[in-house]
Amino acid sequence: MTATDTIRAYYGAFNAGDMDRFLSLLTDDVAHDINQGERQFGKPAFSKFMDHMNRCYREELTDMVVMANEDGTRGAAEFTVNGTYLATDEGLPEANGQTYRLPAGAFFEIRDGKVARISNYYSLPDWIAQVGG
Repeated sequence: MTATDTIRAYYGAFNAGDMDRFLSLLTDDVAHDINQGERQFGKPAFSKFMDHMNRCYREELTDMVVMANEDGTRGAAEFTVNGTYLATDEGLPEANGQTYRLPAGAFFEIRDGKVARISNYYSLPDWIAQVGG
């Protein structure tokens, strides 16, 4: 599987809500750079993060553009996040089903056909403005 195939499969599993497939595309020691947050390591931490995200948000990613370097060790994706704020996330505005649409991007390190690092970026102030913060 090429780097772009891996990234497309990763986001395909995300959009399908297939968390087993989604997590299977990560290395055991995956590094996850949370937007405007800390770096977490390992599949268990990533799985816990996704449990939290899936409780608070329902999202579909569209307008996907995926790129990779020549040797397939690095990649990037640009996309639109189409979401619904389902449950109040600590320290953020109250949730009541607000919808939002955000431009976002991510950078990847790929190892042996799996995601070894993902760094996510979007504008938190834009999101807060959209959900009425």
